[in-house]
Amino acid sequence: MPRPAIIVHGGAWDIPTDLQEACRIGVRRAAEAGWEVLEKGGTARDAVEAAIVVMEDDETFDAGRGSFLNADGQVELDAGFMDGADLQVGAVAGVQFIRNPIRLARAVMEKSEHVLLIAEGAQRFAHKMGFPLCELTDLAVPREFERWQKLLYDRTYSGRRAFVRADTVGCVALDMAGHVAAGTSTGGTPNKMPGRVGDVPMVGCGFYADDEYGGASSTGWGEAIAKVILARLSLHHLAELGDPQAAARAAIRVLADKVNGVGGVILLSPDGRPGWHHNTPHLAYAYRTADMAEPVVGL
Repeated sequence: MPRPAIIVHGGAWDIPTDLQEACRIGVRRAAEAGWEVLEKGGTARDAVEAAIVVMEDDETFDAGRGSFLNADGQVELDAGFMDGADLQVGAVAGVQFIRNPIRLARAVMEKSEHVLLIAEGAQRFAHKMGFPLCELTDLAVPREFERWQKLLYDRTYSGRRAFVRADTVGCVALDMAGHVAAGTSTGGTPNKMPGRVGDVPMVGCGFYADDEYGGASSTGWGEAIAKVILARLSLHHLAELGDPQAAARAAIRVLADKVNGVGGVILLSPDGRPGWHHNTPHLAYAYRTADMAEPVVGL
């Protein structure tokens, strides 16, 4: 019988000292929530959703509550979900007033014939599926209103520079049936152009899962990540190298060398071995496998 495993990330960026403990606590809680599902025999799908919802509800991270505001002072959310058993995929982009976009992405995967829904169409689908709407203030915390006001007058600001702070969240899980699932969720970049979509809801870029090859979730400068299809690229290297850590390093090397990108990636091999790497100062992550009594947490 396959042995379960889970790995989560809370973003690749330059985490200041005063936020490091919150990031550690957040990714630990997420890994524990997902592990609780797995150890009871639950599916990888359910574990990924449980872990990401914990981080979407934690204002430490740029996903759900705590997300960055765009240039108009609004929150636009992206998320992607994939099941490696049958390559089912669901994603949403540019959705507003939804507390947990990872749940909406999963609904697209399971209850529609589509892969990606955006903006107003995604909102209509959410309403059809019975998702309650929330207020802007349920998602945008005072810290982000202050950041938005400051950046409005910063003429030197650029999207790449934003990745001194980029705490997108993600998870990959392997269940007792041997199935892998992966998901990623984000509020995007600070003061982004309305309508901007990064790598997160793009299949193979922000997330990927295939029982044969494993699963991965990306974080970082989305425009660069999308160019190298980072999540799928990391699994390509895993198939070649056989070592999740080496595969993650190889994928991030391509990100840096080919497109001058910054970010990180987490992955699980089909037998549950974790890997992660980043070229930012920090990557908040936590993982647990069947032979561990508690999660390993790192920055």
